[in-house]
Amino acid sequence: MVDPTALKAGDRLPPLALPPITRLDLALYCGASGDHNPIHVDIDFAKSAGMPDVFAHGMLSAAWLGRLLTDWVPQCAIRSLDVRFAAITHVGERITCTGTVTETFEHEGERCARIALATTNSDGMAKLSGEALVAWPL
Repeated sequence: MVDPTALKAGDRLPPLALPPITRLDLALYCGASGDHNPIHVDIDFAKSAGMPDVFAHGMLSAAWLGRLLTDWVPQCAIRSLDVRFAAITHVGERITCTGTVTETFEHEGERCARIALATTNSDGMAKLSGEALVAWPL
C-alpha cells in the first residue's frame, strides 16, 4: 500500500486498464447494482430511444474509479469520491482509470491527499472525471 508521508502533488496512481466492455458486463452490473434501466441491456429499447446500441451505466465507471482507489489504499482511507459524467461508455470500449495526486495537506489530525481521477477510452476520450480525498491518521 501507500506510504502517505512520501506522497506529493504529481504522483500518479497505478492505472487500472480494463478489458473491453461486454453485454454480459452490463447485465451483471444490472443485477449487482439493482439498476435495471433497459437502455443498458435491451438493444431494441436503446434504439427506440435514439441510441445506436446499449451503453454502460455511468455508475459502473464510478465503481471502476472506486476499484482504482482500493487497489491503491485501504477502503477505510477513502473520505470522499465525487464524479462527473463526460461521455457515454459504449460496448467494446477499453477503459483505463487513472489518478493523480493534486495536493497533500494535514486536516483534523489526518494526512490527506486530494486525487484527480478519470476514465478514458483507448482513444483518450474522457468518459468520467472525478476527485477523491484519502486520509490517514497522523
